[in-house]
Amino acid sequence: MSESLSRLEDEPRIGPGEPELRARKGLRRRVERQVLKGLLRRVDGVEIRENDTTPLARPALPVGASSASNVLVSVRDSRAWSAVARSGSAGLGEGYFRGWWHSDDLVGVLRQFVQAMGPIDNLRNRWHRRTQPLLEPFRRLRPRSKLRDRRNVRAHYDLSNDFFATFLDETMTYSSGVFTSPEDSLVSASRAKLDRLCQKIGLNSSHSLVEIGSGWGSFSMHAASHYGASVTTTTLSTEQARLARSRIEEAGLNNMVQLVECDYRDLEGTFDRLVSVEMIEAVDWRDVPGYFATCAQLLKPDGLMGLQAITVADQRYSRTRVTTDFIKRWVFPGGCLPSVTSIAQAATKASDLRIIDLEDLGLHYAETLQRWRSNLHERWSELGALNISEEMARLWDFYLAYCEAAFRERHVSVVQIVFAKSQWRPESLRLRTL
Repeated sequence: MSESLSRLEDEPRIGPGEPELRARKGLRRRVERQVLKGLLRRVDGVEIRENDTTPLARPALPVGASSASNVLVSVRDSRAWSAVARSGSAGLGEGYFRGWWHSDDLVGVLRQFVQAMGPIDNLRNRWHRRTQPLLEPFRRLRPRSKLRDRRNVRAHYDLSNDFFATFLDETMTYSSGVFTSPEDSLVSASRAKLDRLCQKIGLNSSHSLVEIGSGWGSFSMHAASHYGASVTTTTLSTEQARLARSRIEEAGLNNMVQLVECDYRDLEGTFDRLVSVEMIEAVDWRDVPGYFATCAQLLKPDGLMGLQAITVADQRYSRTRVTTDFIKRWVFPGGCLPSVTSIAQAATKASDLRIIDLEDLGLHYAETLQRWRSNLHERWSELGALNISEEMARLWDFYLAYCEAAFRERHVSVVQIVFAKSQWRPESLRLRTL
């Protein structure tokens, strides 16, 4: 992500000897502003204040839960209009972290935008369906590249372990928690999620388990220490591997958890259980069938796989997989959200894996993101000492708010899915007590 920021170049400067170009640029911005203001009139509850020259405030969370109504947007620089007009959500996010616009209720603003974009979203989907037959064969020509995948993962996760620690809980779990009540702490929600997955795949001390996507070791450590499983876990992130190894050693789990830095496609052996938590989003849509083929090969004939995945609605999947939004542009290059149907189709096409359980946990992720963002704001003053610039901090503030708004509006969701290999059989009738 730091590479994404460094790649951004300011708009070309026009010298005093080029008045015609200067005039064209000014006209273009005026047109963009008028068009966008016309669209914003459809957004109820959002007030636009232009030419705001007050000092840029530190990002803040609104008092209480965001009501997504009566929110103020302060436009501080005319480049905000151009950025959105040309780049959509990527430009909206850039304008925020550059300080070109601001709001004290960022989640509220973004929720209103998601609601207002519904009709436009439908138009974009229809246009995509018309052009897809022509463009799809060319899109599928992109060759696979493990080097590109490794570079994309590192661009996000190698940012700084210390930075991630400012907003994650003590388990260093960078995925949705599961809250049994609003009073639950973030750390208890993270542990509840880990337990939920372990129990869904019936994990016990006789099992060997492989994890695709180590994170900072929270799942592998939990599976080993609480369920006695022998775990092999893999990551492409050098920084994650460094901290995860340290945490595994400090917990005295070196004899139970083996961490390897390799592409999941290079793993060898077969295992009783496989878990992958919010890693499939880093797999290019062209490679998802191969992902499930690899997962099936790593499992014994009677094995089970637990998958946690952020998903987009089936109706939007075909378009969003080939669209560059804010997250793909600025946060996670190469990322792609699957849909539930695309997951099922890929697993069916490429393997003998069968879905035996599916649970939607979207609202839990909205709560998780709100807690992360609150933690980030509480430690905002410490970010400079971690070499996190003001722009980078505001980028992550927008990212967390952007995701929270999307989950609250069900623009995206998160699911836990259990897959069974063809020879797996349930041992007994077991009613869910989770």
